[in-house]
Amino acid sequence: MKDTAPIDAPEELDELDIEVFTKENPPECRKPHARFYIIRVDREKKRVPQDSLTGSEILALVNKIPSSHKLFQKIRGGEVLVVEPNEAISFRKPGVERFQTIPKDTTEGSSVD
Repeated sequence: MKDTAPIDAPEELDELDIEVFTKENPPECRKPHARFYIIRVDREKKRVPQDSLTGSEILALVNKIPSSHKLFQKIRGGEVLVVEPNEAISFRKPGVERFQTIPKDTTEGSSVD
């Protein structure tokens, strides 16, 4: 009997760098389970034990907050998506590569006196 399951890794890894995995595997390949995931936010690599975090939690890893910074998710192939503060991002989802922060305009997220 032929196995027709989606492409998936068979075992849990100790740690997985999602950017490296995404670049080295087919776009439809789901990332394996891991005890820790290495994610890149701007130029910093962070090691996290969860397979998903919210936008706010990802910003906090690099000492930033939603009121002052926007978070973007880079997908394999060049697509860039806005990540909302309460939006959960799965690091195992196919195509997820890395994250970037950008300061909000001075008038966004603050009041003008």
